[in-house]
Formats: sequence, C-alpha cells, structure tokens
Amino acid sequence: MAKRDYYETLGVPKGANADEIKKAYRSKAKELHPDRNSDNPNAEAQFKEANEAYDVLKDAEKKAAYDRFGHAAFEGGMGGGGGPRRPQGGGQGDFASAFSDVFEDLFGDFMGGQPGAGRGGRTRATRGSDLRYNMRITLEEAFSGQRKTINVPTAVQCDTCEGKGTEGASEPATCPTCSGMGKVRAQQGFFTVERACPTCSGAGQIIKNPCKACGGGGRVEKERQLSVNIPAGVETGTRIRLTGEGEAGLRGGPTGDLYIFIDVETHPIFERDSVNLYCAVPVSMTTAAMGGEVEVPTIDGGRSRVKVPAGSQTGRQMRLRGKGMPALRGGPAGDMMIELAIETPVNLTPRQKELLREFDKIEADNNPQGDTFFRKVKGFWDGMTQ
Repeated sequence: MAKRDYYETLGVPKGANADEIKKAYRSKAKELHPDRNSDNPNAEAQFKEANEAYDVLKDAEKKAAYDRFGHAAFEGGMGGGGGPRRPQGGGQGDFASAFSDVFEDLFGDFMGGQPGAGRGGRTRATRGSDLRYNMRITLEEAFSGQRKTINVPTAVQCDTCEGKGTEGASEPATCPTCSGMGKVRAQQGFFTVERACPTCSGAGQIIKNPCKACGGGGRVEKERQLSVNIPAGVETGTRIRLTGEGEAGLRGGPTGDLYIFIDVETHPIFERDSVNLYCAVPVSMTTAAMGGEVEVPTIDGGRSRVKVPAGSQTGRQMRLRGKGMPALRGGPAGDMMIELAIETPVNLTPRQKELLREFDKIEADNNPQGDTFFRKVKGFWDGMTQ
C-alpha cells in the first residue's frame, strides 16, 4: 500500500509552518494515542504513522527534501539526499523510543530540558531562589514615600571560586552517570520517564576538588544591605520587586529576585479605604446644635478648619477634597472624609442640669429623628393590639 502524504497524515496544508505542524501533531498524538484507543487495534499503527510524519516535517532539512522528492527522499535512492532512515516496524521498544523522542521535542521545556541543547548537551546552571521580605511602614510613610535601608540574609556568589565551586584552577568534571545531561531515563511501558541524575542532582557536572570556602556550592551565606525606594501611595499587600537581588544561583547560575511585601500599620486617627481617608471627629452638643467650626488634622501634618452646620447629627460626613492618599499609579489624590461624633456631656454641675431641665420643658420641634421614631413605634403598637 502506498504511503500517505505526510501533510495529509497530520491534516495540515503543504505551506504550514513549524508552529502549525507542531500544533497539528500534538492534537493527533492525543487523538490517536493507544492508551486512549484500547478498542481500536489500528491505533498504534496510526500513531506511528503520525509520529513518522512529524519526525520528518519538524526538521527543516528533511522537510525541504520531502517537499522536493516526496517519500523517495528517504528510501535510499536519492544519493545521500535524505539522511538516515528511521527503522520501520519493530516491537514495543521501537514504538516507545519513537514516542519518547517526539514527547521530549514537544514538552522538553516543561520536563527540565534546555531549548537549543542537544542530547549530549550540558544542563544550564541552577537559578537562585527568589526571596521575600516583609516590611512594615507607617501611614505617613505610605503617604509621602520613603527610601529605606534593609538588611537581607541571603546566599551570595563565593568570591574565592567566583561561583564555580572548585578549588583553585581545577574545573568541574562531566558526570559519569548521565554524561553531562543532568538527567537519566527509565523505561516504563510505552513511555520513557526522565528524572534528575542522582549523582550530580541535575547539574550535569561533579566537583572532585570543591572550594573550601563554599564547599562546592559556589555561594556563601551573607547579610546584604539594600536601599529600597517605597513609592508614595503604597498600601498593605503592595509588592515591590528588586530584580537580581535574591539568592545567588548554584555554580554561577543566575541570581533570583527579591520581593518586598508592604504592610501599612493601623493609624490612631485615620482609617484608610484605598486612596480615601476617614476621620471621626468629636463635636460638642452645643456646636452641633448651633453650628460652628472644628479643627481637624490632615495626613500631611497640616490642619484644616471645617464648618459644622447647625443641627448636625452623629454620623454626618463632610469631604475635604484632595486631602487623602496619593494614587500609586498616577491620577488624582483621594479625599478625606470627616465624620461627626456628637458628644453627650458628662459630669454636669447642678446649674448645668437645671438649665438642661429648663431647656427640655420648652415646647419646640427640637428632636426630628426622635419624633419620627416614636411615631413609628406608636403605629407598631397600635397594629399589634388590633
């Protein structure tokens, strides 16, 4: 039987690019995998056919030869134009090996592979860990912004060996177990499973003569002093990233990052809601009744005088525009909300009590909220007795 066209096998047009071919194969591999088609005796053969097509079309040179000569480019009659043929047929081992190659090509980045590295290539050095630093600041510091100095215990590159991990002029040696790959393979049915090499822990190299200062790790523990700029407008949960200020990588690997998490302390006067501030201001009964002014503090350390309208009740709010917190990512500043808390006099003198009793006897519409409430209560009781 004549072999099917490779493009037809994967369901892509002849002008398909590498990404389109990979995407089509990934879909076919999931659709035709024998483990998902146990009731289809032809599943393994169809999967092999798709694998063979992808093995050719993913390679630029093989694809060019196939586009020009078709299947004949790989049948040994083109005078060296097609490269080595993949053995046809074979048992389960051949199938597993073929699937392993394609699986690594598709998903190698997620399995610890390195883009661009061959099978015998050396694994890249290990990146250092990211670090977290919790910083508590005051609301005033969050308002104005600050530059703070912090001490961070971390792992830094060893100065003695310059991060190589070796003593003197000696160099790391290729790991004999994995031949520098940093990983070893084990066959499990159809699949070839990869894991980190137990000898070199995935580094691909071993150090026979380790540096005495760092023990071969290429880094040492040290407390570093850093200057951090805290922008105005930060709030609890804000995260500041300092690139390259984390833990040094193993054996010369890239440095991680430092993440500073901000926690703004509770303020004794102001309560914050995003960019707005709230301040509860006590007001005397007489000021609330007759009107007047109160002086209130602002977060910038200043003062503002606020007019209290006559007849103000507890809970009434007044707004001071632009007196709140600055916006972290630009935009207008927030507002400051003044909430009145009417105070009831305490420790009254006999004369004050006498004046209040006299005031209470004067018939006047002085308690609008109370009158409304008791009318509702009377209506409620009347309804219960009917």
